[in-house]
Amino acid sequence: MKTIEKYHQLVEVISKAKWLPLLLLRLILAYGFFGPAKMKWSNMDGIISWFSHMGMPMPALNAYLAASTEALGVILLFLGLGTRIITIPLMFVMFVAIKTVHWQHGFAAGDNGFEIPLYYLLMLLTLFIMGPGKISLDSLIYPSERKDEQFKIRFSTR
Repeated sequence: MKTIEKYHQLVEVISKAKWLPLLLLRLILAYGFFGPAKMKWSNMDGIISWFSHMGMPMPALNAYLAASTEALGVILLFLGLGTRIITIPLMFVMFVAIKTVHWQHGFAAGDNGFEIPLYYLLMLLTLFIMGPGKISLDSLIYPSERKDEQFKIRFSTR
């Protein structure tokens, strides 16, 4: 019985740090989207040409939408502001990237496959479902989410 009690104590302690992986996911994603957003904005004509070459409809519009979504995603993910909202268009960008650029190369990242965009997609899905965590502007703006998390932790450990 002592082992089970120790396990439950450990789970209670660990569950109080739920904010840490959510913060790290947000920061890693913000950093990961920074390079592609910067690259797109620094060479928009090249991106439009590339999108056109791939047969993407309305390449100029799609290039500006992708670059804007990624740039806004960097800011909002870093701040933890509108996290669940920004994950939706970012997931769409990842789906499009997988379909148009990476799918034909298979899974492996080393072969320009869809491995990394898939990881980004899964991290974004996690943030969409779990929210940004308590170290975020969302948490300051909507304190009811913090109270719900505290209630869930207290309720689940009894």
